[in-house]
Amino acid sequence: MKIREQELIVYRNFEEYEAMPLHDMAWLMGAGQRGEEDCGQRANVMYRCMYSLLELAGNYGFYGNLWHCYLAHLLVNNENSYSRACEVRGAVEGSINQAVLHDIVIFKELFDFDFSDLVRELHIDGFDLITNYVSSDSESKVYNSRIRERICSLAVKFTKDHTPEEMKDTLTEFYRDYGVGKFGLHKAFRVVHDERGVQIVPIPRIAHVRLDDLVGYEIPKGKLIANTEAFVKGKKANNCLLFGDAGTGKSSSIKAIANEYYEKGLRVIEVYKHQFQDLHDVIAQVKNRNYKFIIYMDDLSFEDFEIEYKYLKAVIEGGLERRPDNVLIYATSNRRHLIREKFSDKEDRRDQLHAGDTVQEKLSLAARFGVTIYFAAPDKKEFQNIVRVLAERFHVEMPEDELLAEAAKWEIAHGGLSGRCAQQFVDFILGKEQSGKNGSKDICGN
Repeated sequence: MKIREQELIVYRNFEEYEAMPLHDMAWLMGAGQRGEEDCGQRANVMYRCMYSLLELAGNYGFYGNLWHCYLAHLLVNNENSYSRACEVRGAVEGSINQAVLHDIVIFKELFDFDFSDLVRELHIDGFDLITNYVSSDSESKVYNSRIRERICSLAVKFTKDHTPEEMKDTLTEFYRDYGVGKFGLHKAFRVVHDERGVQIVPIPRIAHVRLDDLVGYEIPKGKLIANTEAFVKGKKANNCLLFGDAGTGKSSSIKAIANEYYEKGLRVIEVYKHQFQDLHDVIAQVKNRNYKFIIYMDDLSFEDFEIEYKYLKAVIEGGLERRPDNVLIYATSNRRHLIREKFSDKEDRRDQLHAGDTVQEKLSLAARFGVTIYFAAPDKKEFQNIVRVLAERFHVEMPEDELLAEAAKWEIAHGGLSGRCAQQFVDFILGKEQSGKNGSKDICGN
C-alpha cells in the first residue's frame, strides 16, 4: 500500500499536531507491506501512534475503535470548500464532488485497514486498547458529551458503508445535520487576540439553560424569541438590547437561545468591551458561513472616559461596509442608554457651545439597537411564585409557608427581589443536608 495520505486533494490542511497519527499510520501501512524498514523503528512508530490515539481519547472522550474515531474526527473538523458548502445545506453539485470522492477513497482504505498482520509482525502488545477502548466517565477536556457521541456514532456508521460513495454520503449528511469544524460542533465561542491575530475559540460547555427554565418574564422572552426566530429563518431581524434590573434573567436568556436554536444553525460569540476593535475581524471570519451568528456583549455599559463604544457604533450601523445578513448583535445591560449620563450634559453650557450634541452622542448607541427589551425586577408576589416553581422543580421538601418565610429573609440579606436571588435561595436550601426536614426556623440566618 502506498503512503496514500500524500495524495489527498481537498482534505489536506490538518493541524500538524492532530495529523501526526495519520502520517505515522499511513507510513506504517506502506512500510509494512514493503518490509523495507527496520522492525524496531516501525514498532516504535506504532507505539507512538497508540500513545497519540490514547491521548486523543482522553482529551476528546472517544471510545470504541479509536483509529476510526480519530479519522471521523479529522473529517468532521476539516474546513474546506466542500465541507463549508455542505454545512447546514447538504449536498452540493459540481466537480468538487469528484475531488472529494477521490479523497474519500483514500480515507476508506485507511478506515478499513486490517492491522492484525502488522501487529503480529512487530510483536505489538496492547493494540486491542485501540480497537476496543472503554472511556472513563469523566468529561473530556475539549468536547462535551453531545459532540463526542456524534463523532463516535459517525465512526460506527462509517463501518457500515460498503463503498467510498456511501461513506461520502454519510459524511455529507453529517455536514448537513451538524455542520463542520468548530462552528458546526460548538454552540458558543469567545474571542482571543494572540500572536496569530484574532481567533474565535470554542467554549466547550455552556450552562444548559432552556427558555422554559426561566420562570416568569413571558413578555420579554416572547420579544426575544420572536426576533431570534425571524433571524434563524432568514427573515429581517434587529440587533437587540436586553436591559433592566440585575438578576432578572437577561444573560440567562441569551444562554437559553444558544441552546434552543443551536440545531437551527445559531451560534453565539461572546465579545468583551476591550475587544470591540476586533469586531471587524470577527465578522470577516463568519460572514461567509452558513450559520447565523449572534455577537453577544454581556453587562454592557460605558463611563464618560471610555470610548470603545465608538467602535461598536460603527459596526452596528453607520460604517461603509454593510453588516452581513448572518450576524446580529445582542447586548445585556443594567442601563437603558448604556453610556453614563449626567445632569451636567444638559445643564453645563459654559464649557460647550452645543451641549445638546453631548446628549445625542450618548443616546445614539442605544438607538442603534432596533429591539429593546425591559427585564424588570419582580414584585413580592412574583418573587414568591418564582421560589415556588423552583422549589417544586428541584424537589425541595418544605412546607410552603415556611419556604416563603425563609425566602423573604434570604432576599432581604442577599440583594433584594430578583430571579437570581430566588435561584440562589433554592440552591442554598438544596445544599443543606436534610433541607426542610429539620424544622429549623432560621435556615437562612439573620
